[in-house]
Amino acid sequence: MIVLLTRTGCASCVTARETLARICSDVGREFTEIDVDDAASNGDKTLRAEYGDRLPVLLLDDVEHSYWEIDEPRLRADLG
Repeated sequence: MIVLLTRTGCASCVTARETLARICSDVGREFTEIDVDDAASNGDKTLRAEYGDRLPVLLLDDVEHSYWEIDEPRLRADLG
């Protein structure tokens, strides 16, 4: 499972989303995007508390893979 944690208005999050979308398209995988502030307003404050100060964060199989930017070579290797 590939999850991208983001925040509305975050320019780095936009770049990470575009990079991740391209990679996932190349390897035939899908990802889920979660806005940590939306999750917090819906009662789940854990994501914002844990990751909110270093967004975007990429989780691969529920383990933090990279943050601030997508580590493309590492992600491609791990998905390959």
